Amino acid sequence: MGESQNKFKSFLNNVWQTLKLTGKWTYQLRSLVMSIPVFVCALVLAIRNARLLPDMVGINILASGGYQWMVSRTAAVLYPLGTTVICLVMALCSKKPLFPWLISLFSLILPIVLWVVNSFTA
Repeated sequence: MGESQNKFKSFLNNVWQTLKLTGKWTYQLRSLVMSIPVFVCALVLAIRNARLLPDMVGINILASGGYQWMVSRTAAVLYPLGTTVICLVMALCSKKPLFPWLISLFSLILPIVLWVVNSFTA
């Protein structure tokens, strides 16, 4: 009876050590874990906008319904993606990854705004 109890305690100790090690590695790699979904979303939006946006994209709508200035579709796709990647790199290099990670989340709004502005012009 004492031997089976020792085996059970040893098993629970091994499980606890595994959970502790997993938690430690997850904490150490938290910025990488947080950056993966943001990068995937940015890449999906870039691919989507590369297919849906016209050749020339208007950045700012004037009151008359025209555009203040135009950029190419490539620039409209790659610049927001580049901004997100730069923010994620800063998050990976930072001791406090939350702030650059939040900025990279806000940079995901730009591709959506570009698509909406160019789809529903005044």
